[in-house]
Amino acid sequence: MCGITAVLSLGSHPASSSEEHSLPLDGKLDASLDLVQHRGPDARGTWTSDDGKVSLGHVRLSIVDLSPEANQPFHDSVDDVHAIVNGELYDDEYYRNLLGSEYDFRSRSDCEIVLALYKHYGLSFLSHLRGEFAFILWDARRKVFIGARDRFGVKSLYYTIVNNQLLVATEMKCFLPFGWKPEWDVQGLRECGWVFGTGTMFKGVQSVAPGHYISSRNFSPIRDAVYWDAEYPDKNTPELRSESEMTEGVRNHLMEAIKVRLRADVPVGIYLSGGIDSSAVAGMVAHLVKEEGARVGNDQSHLISRMKCFTVQFDKDSGADESDIAQRTAEWLGVEFHPVPITEETIASKFEDTIWHSEVPLPDTNGIGRLAMAEAAKSHGIKVILTGEGSDEHFGGYKELANDFLLESDLSWSPSLSEAELAELSQHQCGPDHAAYLATKAVRSLPESTCKMLNNISVLTKLALVSRLPFAPWTETFAVTHPETAQVEGLDGRVRDLIINRWHPLHTAEYILTKGLFPNLLLRYLGDNVDMVHHVETRPPFLDHHLTAYVNNLPPSLKIKCSLPDKSLTEKYILREAVRPFVTDEIYKRPKKPYMGPTKFPENGPLHQLFMRLISQENIEALGFLNWSATEQLVSKAFKDQNPLSFRAAFQICQIVIISQRFGVARARA
Repeated sequence: MCGITAVLSLGSHPASSSEEHSLPLDGKLDASLDLVQHRGPDARGTWTSDDGKVSLGHVRLSIVDLSPEANQPFHDSVDDVHAIVNGELYDDEYYRNLLGSEYDFRSRSDCEIVLALYKHYGLSFLSHLRGEFAFILWDARRKVFIGARDRFGVKSLYYTIVNNQLLVATEMKCFLPFGWKPEWDVQGLRECGWVFGTGTMFKGVQSVAPGHYISSRNFSPIRDAVYWDAEYPDKNTPELRSESEMTEGVRNHLMEAIKVRLRADVPVGIYLSGGIDSSAVAGMVAHLVKEEGARVGNDQSHLISRMKCFTVQFDKDSGADESDIAQRTAEWLGVEFHPVPITEETIASKFEDTIWHSEVPLPDTNGIGRLAMAEAAKSHGIKVILTGEGSDEHFGGYKELANDFLLESDLSWSPSLSEAELAELSQHQCGPDHAAYLATKAVRSLPESTCKMLNNISVLTKLALVSRLPFAPWTETFAVTHPETAQVEGLDGRVRDLIINRWHPLHTAEYILTKGLFPNLLLRYLGDNVDMVHHVETRPPFLDHHLTAYVNNLPPSLKIKCSLPDKSLTEKYILREAVRPFVTDEIYKRPKKPYMGPTKFPENGPLHQLFMRLISQENIEALGFLNWSATEQLVSKAFKDQNPLSFRAAFQICQIVIISQRFGVARARA
């Protein structure tokens, strides 16, 4: 809901700039906040310590407690502890009642509980936070600096060091006013560190990992630590609960996660697609309003008909449009339905803004649809939106997870399938895809040691294709480590042991997804970074950690249901059963279709012209790490041959060109 920037001078003295005519620190802080002013149009606040070693900056989007008392930075009553918070924290009223006698709350803001919890629990306060957040806390008395990010990375938090100053911010562009000179991290690009790990496309810039925090004591170099991690059951331990009991458990946890996210002092809406995730959220909200008299944001009418749902509407013949299905769901629920038309002209006109704000090149037009939906929500006065992100990653919703589910019998659930039955299902259900994966693996010569460390799951190799670019030959020097190897070696040793000995391959694949591509790309390009361009805060109930802890401990066979007679797999089976009372039969029965934009557009249209302008020899050679002759062919294949893979590759290269130009990135050299 906000944007933050923090500066910590490392060492014993405040850092001095080497630039003779540079802005003073407060000027740099303001310039940094200017770049994310869209994230917080309602208020701005800055604070710098008396010794000049610590500075905090915050721009605010007012959601809970709209009064000036809730503006940030927050300071405790003795001026010892200071904090800036981006996000939404739930259960704050409980902690206000618990800690009200020892902490003097100055506002009703949910975010102020960060200070109260820290003063009461010390560093253990992190485990008490529930919600989507990123924050910086400075304990002036103890000289302790803490930066933390929520468990799934819904909110972003990046850091780098410039001129002996630790810079931490919501978006990387915030570093530019402090003298940061971006350089491509060619090794990270070749190893997909920006996709799977905590690296970015830029040298020396890291993201705080989901469920992690960074800290510094007495201005010393920072350290990174984990405060939370996902857990899965031992695959050999039988599940004793009944299917009906676990179905009810999913339903109750999801309902509660949705309920707490309805609280706001501003209007709340819903992003509705043709899938079961967002449809379940909309259906449960309607149920809470009708049956329990729940209040949706600041709307006290208790009328379902006033709920506003927004849906992307691609061209009907594009193969990507789900607006008709979403409209039928909206009519069934009796809510307001607002389709948001996305034409080729829309995609071309919003292309540059989408990549500038998301800061990650994801090769799909769907992010532009997300940006347009946020703009539509804003035009209707909506400041908060509930979304369906996180369901596929926890309930086995992606088609790519089917192969990994079928690698081993699920011994936790009876009757388990035999190896022969698994092989038969795999050949029938995943044959072509699996063959393509094996071919890719053979071409890439993936080391057997990496396969063993990953327990032979294939989802990583499939995801690595996201960044399969036409690299220049000189970059081969940086390609000695496969992306899959770099990813698994970057995991904690304890996790690697669990992967090999305890976790079912489906759970391993889910873990890998939630730690890499999901927070690094999907939640940036299809989440907070883009939504906040139009001052819209999105809340994903499926990423409530109370819910995910429950779901992680479900048997794999209830996430993906096998039917031997017709050799079919039903993804997200237990979720379908849990939300069946709240969705239409059409949605309940509909197979998973990922939210992806169109890939086929005519020659000489707005997108073709955009691609031709951006993919020029001058622009590609200015990057330094791509091969021009190979890149040049992609545009022709994308529009003349209507090749979707070429379109996606060209689309991503156009995004990288925009990043290079807007960030002023130096040319990569051998």
